[in-house]
Amino acid sequence: MTAKVMFSFPDQLVARMKAVIPPRERSKVIALLLENEINSREQDLYLCAKELEECSGLKEEMAIWDKEFGQDGLSNTEESTSQLLSL
Repeated sequence: MTAKVMFSFPDQLVARMKAVIPPRERSKVIALLLENEINSREQDLYLCAKELEECSGLKEEMAIWDKEFGQDGLSNTEESTSQLLSL
């Protein structure tokens, strides 16, 4: 499945693209470039999240938060929701 989208590019870039990329290949080339950029950014986000997850300081802080606020009575379970509704 494909979708048509509209992007704005600088005039010089469009001229260069038209000069070197045949008309029937332009969408494919742009899709590949966009796919590569998205993959790169997703990988960066994954590595950032992984680093944060492995951060011992954060783990210690989260343990404190869990200890302090873990028993706050808030829950998303059906049982707790029905108890609140019956009040």
